[in-house]
Amino acid sequence: MSHLEPEAKIFACSKSEYLAEKIAKEYGIPLGKMTMSTYSDGEFQPSYEESIRGLRVFIVCSTFPTADNLMELLLMIDAAKRASARHITAVIPYFGWARQDRKDKPRVPIGAKLVANLLDAAGATRIMTMDLHADQIQGFFEKPVDHLFASTIFLPYVESLGLENLTIASPDMGGSKRAYAYSKFLNSEVVICYKQRKAANVIETMELIGTVEGKHVILVDDMIDTGGTLAKAADLMIEKGALSVRAICTHAILSGGAYEKIENSKLLELIVTDSIPLKKQSDKIRVVSCAPLFAEVMHMVHHNNSISGKFLM
Repeated sequence: MSHLEPEAKIFACSKSEYLAEKIAKEYGIPLGKMTMSTYSDGEFQPSYEESIRGLRVFIVCSTFPTADNLMELLLMIDAAKRASARHITAVIPYFGWARQDRKDKPRVPIGAKLVANLLDAAGATRIMTMDLHADQIQGFFEKPVDHLFASTIFLPYVESLGLENLTIASPDMGGSKRAYAYSKFLNSEVVICYKQRKAANVIETMELIGTVEGKHVILVDDMIDTGGTLAKAADLMIEKGALSVRAICTHAILSGGAYEKIENSKLLELIVTDSIPLKKQSDKIRVVSCAPLFAEVMHMVHHNNSISGKFLM
């Protein structure tokens, strides 16, 4: 083996092991061995059970709450650094705290920047993630960031539906750029939902910019949390004459009463990735795995190949 091309190994945080196993299988290597010791007060300590000296280490961990997931990732990075790993790539399919990317009111933190600083301080030499809540978060890091787009796996699925009179929709003004990118690739029209909130996760009013009558609509968003926005948008579009409404959301947070809202809404289907494990199953929710995408890009990164061909838009 070349001195400049160390062996690669893949490890996983506890709550992301389900995804890391699929990534490792796609990559073609077994998942690395490690143990997690836990004290009676809840403190935990990861331990690599095989040598990683001089190797490239990929650590798969979505940092959704609780904060234990982020802390586990930081400890694993630190352990890899102290075990003399040559390269340490934090593979974060879902980058938690990304919604705190700016000060939107006085006396609040910029949580995404803080997480970036923590990952850097722990010793990560590269970050790999997917569909950040805000693209500019890449600039919070001083290390290389591979920002993958779930459109690479969603677009083939949308095309397989063979829908005529297709319209792409954004559930809010902030997602209009993403919606236009999808519409350009699919050669379709775009509509945008304009919403006003009276509190976090609470929508006061919603209006539709554009026409959906006689259209098959696909709502596109980076995440779905409580499901209120998508459910309300789907119901509004059916009222306006849409033939069907589906939604594509990369990260299925699905907190609170999200499952009930989705089930009771006019949404025909919700398509998500497995960046976050589903809390329960639903006939309306279809999961498209992001494991093949991450495995392929990780292989390209390890062999110093260009990854630009993996971006469909």
